[in-house]
Amino acid sequence: MADRMTEQGQGSQGSADSPGGAAADPKKLRSRHITMIALGGIIGASLFVGSGNVVRAVGPAAVISYLIGGLLVFLAMRMLGEMAAARPAIGSFMEYARVGLGEWAGYLVGWLYWYYWIGVIAFEAVVGGSVLGGWFPDVPQWVFSVVLLLFFTTTNLVSARSFGEVEYWLASIKVAAIIVFLAVGTLFAFGLWPKASFSIPNLWQHGGFAPNGWWPVLSGVAIVIFSYFGTEIAVMAAAESEDPAKGVRQAVVTVIWRILLFFVGGVLLIVTIVPWNQLPNPKQEGPFAHAFTLFGLPGAGLVMNAVVLTAACSVLNSGLYSAGRMFSALAEKRLAPRVVARKNKSGVPVVAVAACTIGGYVAVLVNFVAPDSGIFDFIMNSAGLVALFVYSFIAFTQMRMRHTMTPEERAGLKLKMWLHPWLGILTVAGVVGIIVVMLLTDDSARTQVWTSLVSLAVIAAFWPLVRRKLRKTAAKES
Repeated sequence: MADRMTEQGQGSQGSADSPGGAAADPKKLRSRHITMIALGGIIGASLFVGSGNVVRAVGPAAVISYLIGGLLVFLAMRMLGEMAAARPAIGSFMEYARVGLGEWAGYLVGWLYWYYWIGVIAFEAVVGGSVLGGWFPDVPQWVFSVVLLLFFTTTNLVSARSFGEVEYWLASIKVAAIIVFLAVGTLFAFGLWPKASFSIPNLWQHGGFAPNGWWPVLSGVAIVIFSYFGTEIAVMAAAESEDPAKGVRQAVVTVIWRILLFFVGGVLLIVTIVPWNQLPNPKQEGPFAHAFTLFGLPGAGLVMNAVVLTAACSVLNSGLYSAGRMFSALAEKRLAPRVVARKNKSGVPVVAVAACTIGGYVAVLVNFVAPDSGIFDFIMNSAGLVALFVYSFIAFTQMRMRHTMTPEERAGLKLKMWLHPWLGILTVAGVVGIIVVMLLTDDSARTQVWTSLVSLAVIAAFWPLVRRKLRKTAAKES
């Protein structure tokens, strides 16, 4: 097993470095694309808007919630990086789970991941449509959602380079907005900005650092963990880059400071600048937009709305890419209908991408035509634990594959997980802990747990049929 992983990984690397090979392919993603996807790929509306819900529930200690969640993501990414550096694969962790744990594992994690992104595609299309609808109230919001879906479907169908170029500029806007916020926010917090006063005491005033106790800090982790999901997109995209192994290392090595700088740093400044109990309801105004208003920057509200729209479009773009590539990878391994694996001359799985958009259109139309039906909410809730399922599969797969390697193969790894297997065990324990906290928190969190388990059970129920088909196909080919 380990030999097969190493050989195929070396084969992928060889093609990328060979003269006139993948390194010269104009359809491949370049290093700058991978860098920006890694930098801005996970910065979405969940940070710009959703972080306000966490702060209002936890207080300044929300920073700890983001730190704990970030640690779990960092460990999972490091383990994924170890496998991906040895063998870059478009199916990424689905392929590693299939090889390391068995066909059943690849089937489950691949379909769960695809299902998650179908929900995200619909959600981000709705968010983008609502922002544009606020600017043009005479046009129905669903029209904007459909237009956004059509536009980003087109960019994804052209080539991987087309996706990467669009994502590069969208992510650049998000990263620029965060950097401006960090710079101005730091000056504001220390009273060095016009009309600002020293506001560091906001961290412990107004009821203390953890005004609602430490239990909400732990329950907050269950919320913020989903803000980080999407980090693995950079690893998947690296498989279609000019230098896959380099792209993987680049994405994994930078993940820790991205988490610390953008998420933890951003939230730290929010709770420093504004008393936690004075933040407006995120449905009315997001915490970042509120902070920019306090800075006195001209047109702050309009600019932040534009940034939120950019964030929604970026995640929508990435979601179509991720869902399409995962769907295609499943089909190539006969875990989905073979027709889904069809690609155009640019190597884009056109059938897979088109199929993913259908789910998005249906969810968007259901949300606007029958918003009280509960269907859209069920889709979003039932995909809620997919991030935790994926992190668990990554941990188990990495531990299994490292165990099967020879000492020489372990020594030859270009990127290693530290303290094997203990940090892998810690990751799994962290996932279990988050699920337990969600079950003990409130009705909303418990609903996410149970509906996610329902989606897992439905997907698992089809496995016997898929396994039977795999065995028949293997028997015919033997």
